[in-house]
Amino acid sequence: MSFALPGLLWQLLFFVFPMMFLIALSFWLVKNYRMVPGFESVNWVKMYTRGYFWDAYFYTLMLAAISTVVTSILAFPCAYALAFKASPTVRRWAMFLLIIPFFTSYLVRAYSWQIFLGNEGIFNGLFSVFGFGPYKMLHTMFGTMVGYLTLCLPLVVVLQLLSLANVDKNLVEAAWNLGCGRVRTIFQVIVPLAKVGLVVAATFCFILSFGDFVSPYYLGGSKPPTLSILIIDTTKSGQQWPRAAVVAITMIVTLMIVAFSAVTYAYARRTRQ
Repeated sequence: MSFALPGLLWQLLFFVFPMMFLIALSFWLVKNYRMVPGFESVNWVKMYTRGYFWDAYFYTLMLAAISTVVTSILAFPCAYALAFKASPTVRRWAMFLLIIPFFTSYLVRAYSWQIFLGNEGIFNGLFSVFGFGPYKMLHTMFGTMVGYLTLCLPLVVVLQLLSLANVDKNLVEAAWNLGCGRVRTIFQVIVPLAKVGLVVAATFCFILSFGDFVSPYYLGGSKPPTLSILIIDTTKSGQQWPRAAVVAITMIVTLMIVAFSAVTYAYARRTRQ
């Protein structure tokens, strides 16, 4: 119990108490650009009856889901190669190189993509050499996805690698000896054995993408807005922090449902066994 106390205090200080304050704030009112304590449901009614709120909600869900699928698919071959094909030395250096991007600001990394994705950027400059383009990549969904990959891909590769590296190689060799092909072994042996790590990696990707502000704003053009952009726009509109709190609480509840569902799915078969 004593070992769990620091973690419990951390959760109380940095999650439970701020969450309680956020919930209380959502019932306050704004009068003459000043917040007034109260217990009114007008902020919830205002936000939940507005079409732009639900448009932003489902658009954010869609972007996060696409980001999770694309990132997981792109990361798996890299993690698989490092786990089963690379030597321990190469694997250690790969881990180091994957962690290096986190040494710099994500804002700088995402913002630098404007140089590559602009109508007169590096990519369109290369396309023009072969007579193609220019293609609009900046301030589009594609630009947002590039930013999400910048944020999530190294982390997903690392998490998948850690999971795949712990797969019992004897089981893989047994599948090969029994005549199981390479592709079939991956999907029927390796993926089920590494399911927990793969699901956790996908969950982290979804959480980061769902709450990200930088990529949809600087690379996606903020049109249509995501929920994180909607929070900024709401606070700028008459200092409506209580309504922004409604959006934030909705995001937190959504992520908690997704995380709980993902963890339940990841451990479901292991529990039954």
